[in-house]
Amino acid sequence: MSQLKVYNSLTRQKEVFTSLTPGHVGMYVCGPTVSGESHLGHARPYITFDVVYRYLNHLGYKVRYVRNITDAGHFEEEGREATDKIADKAILEKLEPMELVQKYTNLFHWAMHLFNTVSPSIEPTATGHIVEQIGMIEQLIEAGYAYEVNGSVYFDVKKYAANYDYGKLSGRVIEELFETTRELDGQEEKRDRADFALWKAAAPEHIMRWKSPWGVGYPGWHIECSAMATKYLGAQFDIHGGGMDLQFPHHESEIAQSTICNHTAPVRYWMHNNMITINGKKMGKSYNNVIKLTELFSGNHPILEKAYHPMVVRFFILQTQYRSTLDFSNEALQAAEKGLKRLWEAYEALSKLTDDGLQMTAGDTELDAKCSKLVAEFDEFINDDFNTAKVLANMFELVPVINSIKDKIIPVTALSKTTVELLKKQMKVYVEDILGLQNVSAADNEKLQGVMQLLIDIRKEAKGRKDFVTSDKIRNQLASIGIQLKDEKDGTMSWSSS
Repeated sequence: MSQLKVYNSLTRQKEVFTSLTPGHVGMYVCGPTVSGESHLGHARPYITFDVVYRYLNHLGYKVRYVRNITDAGHFEEEGREATDKIADKAILEKLEPMELVQKYTNLFHWAMHLFNTVSPSIEPTATGHIVEQIGMIEQLIEAGYAYEVNGSVYFDVKKYAANYDYGKLSGRVIEELFETTRELDGQEEKRDRADFALWKAAAPEHIMRWKSPWGVGYPGWHIECSAMATKYLGAQFDIHGGGMDLQFPHHESEIAQSTICNHTAPVRYWMHNNMITINGKKMGKSYNNVIKLTELFSGNHPILEKAYHPMVVRFFILQTQYRSTLDFSNEALQAAEKGLKRLWEAYEALSKLTDDGLQMTAGDTELDAKCSKLVAEFDEFINDDFNTAKVLANMFELVPVINSIKDKIIPVTALSKTTVELLKKQMKVYVEDILGLQNVSAADNEKLQGVMQLLIDIRKEAKGRKDFVTSDKIRNQLASIGIQLKDEKDGTMSWSSS
């Protein structure tokens, strides 16, 4: 079996993956900012790194997968007035800030469940790690790489760049960086425009605020991830993932902070997925083409011709290698919908094939060799920087062979028993365990179970309040679409469909 190779954004080349601790992998992926609903662009990194997580587990590694939640009033750094997005949105929605955070965190988890992503090992929040962030900032000040001005603390980029290779990850040349950041407004208190905030003094109206040695304020964006990654994965860990848009300034700043505090480069393999475009355009509010995941699943967006099942979206994303740009369109999604249906039907037909009558020698040695090679290449392609696109391409070359055997156009004895057994085993491992695909109808059934339980709970609460109008309405309307609710003797309810 070939060795796993990973494209390292830091060195700009594929490298053989070896973990720091044999048998163990530490992986950190930048999680969502929960000041609003997750959108289509968020689907790609979390599905991409879900496959990385699944495959490393498949290889037998014990993986600690840390994916944070940014809930500390994430503000913009580069040239804009610092603004607390979470507080602003909370006022608009008439919610407490942490109530809003919980709402959007729940929605994010809901979408991740529908995408069939495996939950991370640890999901720390920025607000839950203020102490660690303050501690790290104190270390940076003590080391001489950070300074305090009017209750805010900034990282001294020029000093760091004089001693370390700042800009290596993103490819930014430090001299150009200083030149291009000179004209930004609202940066007067910094020693240099390129410096970034570690801690910001909070104005009285700023809702999310904490006490610190420098006064009441809130943390910068970049320090959050450095503090949480260090706490749960140590001074140095194996993989750090995220979208390409995070390379600068976020990941570049993480490297600088963590290197000073921990006296070592924090990450061995930096992995970045490419962006999703929509009909050839970058996704953005100015184009009115930001599609929230709730809109994607319901079809309720002007761009969408119909609703798209989460599993279709997952399949669509995995059809392209994660470092390539992925263009979203109705045509592409509808093609993915048909492709997933075709693949799943062939996969089910394969699982029903019996080994009865199969011989160790194939009836068609050429076809047998072809199928055996296509299956063997699954491992080769996934080990080549997680190339799910090539794995799926091979599966689609196998689909007509499986269908021909199912339809008795080709006798099952055309393949050897060894090849059929390998095909069945590897298709299951890859389709379900590594790519995380599910039968759309089965996934829909799971959702129906959830909806039915919700209705049963609402009806039970209504009966408890003696609200028999609501209770009867739920029962009667379900009956009108062929679903019967039954009240059991012990007070529980069950249902059946006709």
